Amino acid sequence: MSIGNLKSEGNKGNNFPWQIKVLQGLDKLLSTISGTGTYLTPKARVTNILRTTSNGTIAAGKYSVSFANVGSDDSVVKGVIIKSGETINFDAGTLNNTLDAIAYDATGTELLIIYIS
Repeated sequence: MSIGNLKSEGNKGNNFPWQIKVLQGLDKLLSTISGTGTYLTPKARVTNILRTTSNGTIAAGKYSVSFANVGSDDSVVKGVIIKSGETINFDAGTLNNTLDAIAYDATGTELLIIYIS
């Protein structure tokens, strides 16, 4: 339990007001140190869909990428064979983490790729 979760005073066991103030303080501290905007403010992300039968690379800096092999033959993603009907997902997590570049080869099959930038 965190500080402020006392049953004898205040909100009688509700520590949400204390927790939100701590998060807001940490957000302000991180924003001041990094010189960027607030970390807690939601940011709009751009979704993209790509259908391909060739090879290529999804550039570094994406927040998430999904590959679905919708063709009848194997494809390759990051050097690993993805069989027909298989789907794989990459997610960078939270707070502006990003992925590295992801190479793929859909020669002879078809990949449906969805990524968020």
